[in-house]
Amino acid sequence: MKFLDSISIGTVLLICVALGLTPFTPPHIWEKTAMLFAGTLTQPIDIFDFFMHGTPWLLLVAKLARMARVGMAEED
Repeated sequence: MKFLDSISIGTVLLICVALGLTPFTPPHIWEKTAMLFAGTLTQPIDIFDFFMHGTPWLLLVAKLARMARVGMAEED
């Protein structure tokens, strides 16, 4: 948990924009997610791309959840 606490939310958002959305037309993560739901995400390079572009978003969700949990703990 110290890792999540040490990263600022601004840094996580910058990583999401820089890596999570590139290339921007259309966002790569959107294409790979559509392929996943269509059942066409089968090539190793596509799977790698999905994880590479999806990891920043997972980090953002984890950071926001940690911030909410720590914030609730401070209120008690």
